[in-house]
Amino acid sequence: MADLRNYQARAGSAPSRVDTSIDQGLRAYMIRVYNLMAVGLVITGLAAWGAFSFSVTPDGHLTQFGALMFQSAFKWVVIFAPLALVFFLSFRIGSMSVPAAQTTFWVYAALVGLSLAVLFLVYTQTSIVRTFFITAASFGALSLYGYTTRRDLSGIGSFLIMGVFGIIIASIVNIFLASSALQFAISVIGVLVFAGLTAYDTQQIKEMYYEGDGEVVAGRKAIMGALRLYLDFINLFMFLLQFMGDRR
Repeated sequence: MADLRNYQARAGSAPSRVDTSIDQGLRAYMIRVYNLMAVGLVITGLAAWGAFSFSVTPDGHLTQFGALMFQSAFKWVVIFAPLALVFFLSFRIGSMSVPAAQTTFWVYAALVGLSLAVLFLVYTQTSIVRTFFITAASFGALSLYGYTTRRDLSGIGSFLIMGVFGIIIASIVNIFLASSALQFAISVIGVLVFAGLTAYDTQQIKEMYYEGDGEVVAGRKAIMGALRLYLDFINLFMFLLQFMGDRR
């Protein structure tokens, strides 16, 4: 009887030990995702500020580097290079080593920073910093909701992705129309869409976790998760800046 009671006690405690192990593994996995995303944002910020610093003289004139970045045909390379690299990473990550995928993500973040350097020419530094911290606070709250909620957010995922395509199409159309009203509507929809995607992507990244994954698979998942959240943060920041940024 004593042996039976001991067996029952061990059997009853086993699930709790497994649950604890999964919780610890999931926590470590999500921390890794957020750390990768945070480093990517730091690289982007440094690249943007560095490119701006080399582009503008203290009296506000463009240097030769600035003319290359903002006035020559090279600016289109700066604009489209991040798009090409993010597609490359998305399609090739399954065959890449974790260090190679991580390095590609860092390079991508730096290229995004170069493309965002123009923001310092358009908006005041104070408004950029202010909007960044507001974005960080909003992103943190939305991501926490996505991580903790028991509600299944997959139903809104397809709707939000359709919203992203709608924003892209409307933005292309507005290049030719140059409508301030349409731009305002795009900014409003953009904030709402990427706010929703932040919560949705966080939940999806959480559900991607599997305790049995090896180090390579887990590393690739963490990098792709960081990339998704990084894109949500950058886009949310850009649309909020259109509302809150003070133009020069």
